[in-house]
Amino acid sequence: MNTDTLSLASHGPVIPVIVIQRLQDAVPLAKALVAGGVKVLEVTLRTPVALQAMEAMARAVPEAIVGAGTLRTVADVNAARDAGCQFGVSPGYTDAIGAACREQGLPLLPGVSTASEVMLANAAGYGFLKLFPAVAVGGVNLLKALAGPFPDVAFCPTGGISLETAPQFLSLANVKVCGGSWLTPQDAVDAGDWARITRLAAETHSLR
Repeated sequence: MNTDTLSLASHGPVIPVIVIQRLQDAVPLAKALVAGGVKVLEVTLRTPVALQAMEAMARAVPEAIVGAGTLRTVADVNAARDAGCQFGVSPGYTDAIGAACREQGLPLLPGVSTASEVMLANAAGYGFLKLFPAVAVGGVNLLKALAGPFPDVAFCPTGGISLETAPQFLSLANVKVCGGSWLTPQDAVDAGDWARITRLAAETHSLR
């Protein structure tokens, strides 16, 4: 499981955290990100059309690696798998979520925000974790501190990270990739400015 999720980091230094408000935006948005060299797409389960958007992206843009974010329940896990997602991301971790993902064969990037939560996820077999909400819980300083007792754990910090601050996170040895919502600004999506999103995606490759 961990190897599968850790491989996501090999595709580039940033995983966009995507909120889809309108279903018709899903496919052109995915195509715009892929055109900029960003293949791993986390679509959050925060809107009524999220699952349909994931399914549309996975079907119409096969070169994209579509994952479901904000997995909170076993039902979320099952729905994400049914929608064709290739990985899942949770804001926190529970054994029920872990078990459901294993049962479905869905690689999971579980969320943590404290040392105790790192230990809980680690005990369940997860060594690549999402630090969330990264900036709010301590950001770079917390990740540096966690490197001491957890030298074998890698992180994907997400939450509050910007184009300007991403290099600070990506410079850390225990950070393999970071998540960011700045790649898909809502005003660009609303305007259908896919060229802008492609440019933002392309910029991420110079961050590390």
